Amino acid sequence: QVQLVESGGGLVQAGGFLTLSCAASGRTFRRYAMGWFRQAPGKEREFVAAISRSGGTTYYGDSVKGRFTISRDNAKNTVSLQMNSLKPEDTAVYYCAADTYYNSNWDGLPPHDQADFGSWGQGTQVTVSS
Repeated sequence: QVQLVESGGGLVQAGGFLTLSCAASGRTFRRYAMGWFRQAPGKEREFVAAISRSGGTTYYGDSVKGRFTISRDNAKNTVSLQMNSLKPEDTAVYYCAADTYYNSNWDGLPPHDQADFGSWGQGTQVTVSS
């Protein structure tokens, strides 16, 4: 398995921006499609964004499309989430995740179902004040 550690969360005013980072260690990072999910209090965990193995294909949840950008650096074993135009409803714990298809060579549309991700970070809190 790969170990994931998120950072970069915090408190920001509505309309502001934050960048989350996720550092991976363990197995070969470039063999994983990566994703970001979030969970607000009292709600189910929600898909935010995903990126393919090479970084060439990305996919976003409808609620963040046009505001968030996912990227990865395979040389540094990191995946990032740039969050712009933040809204109070973006308040949640944000989780980084690696997919379960380590032995796949698929580099197209990345998975976006939680069931397709087998390694998770501990989460980082993002709070957006109104």
